[in-house]
Amino acid sequence: MKLTPELLRSFTVAKVFRENNDRVNSLSYSANGELLISSSDDDSIVVYDCQSGVQKNTQNSKKYGCDLVKYTHAANAVIHASTKVDDQIRYLSLHDMKYLRYFGGHTRRVVALDMSPIDDTFISGSLDRTVRLWDLRSQSCQGLMSLSGRPVAAFDPEGLVFAAGIDSQHVKLYDLRSYDKG
Repeated sequence: MKLTPELLRSFTVAKVFRENNDRVNSLSYSANGELLISSSDDDSIVVYDCQSGVQKNTQNSKKYGCDLVKYTHAANAVIHASTKVDDQIRYLSLHDMKYLRYFGGHTRRVVALDMSPIDDTFISGSLDRTVRLWDLRSQSCQGLMSLSGRPVAAFDPEGLVFAAGIDSQHVKLYDLRSYDKG
């Protein structure tokens, strides 16, 4: 389907959710598209069932805060950045709403987070001017890049290349297998 201005004007709102009390800061769909998750500045993580159009559950993260929520490859697990206390990334089981692992290393707020489309690798960028590569199976950072400014980062659809943007001025592409060579 080609998106045209006429087609976009014909779209109507199918459902409005009002569970959040503050700004929604992130949205992510599960891989199969059946679930949508949001994080918000009110420190809540809300899961919605897209097929039935209802809220499924809510997890409050009042102690740690939450931002940049992203589904992993499993529809019952997400990662998110902390906004309070520390600058860790948290791996959350939606099945029992318990944290499975914490990923520490950033020394300032995480401002970019993306899951690889092919495996358990994810990438994060922080105001500490670093981009880190992680694996969900290990709490240790798998790779580190120091940059000259605020980073953004994302994986390509094949999970072989990632992009890092620096201070909204430069975007560099890196082969995941040899990113340390520049």
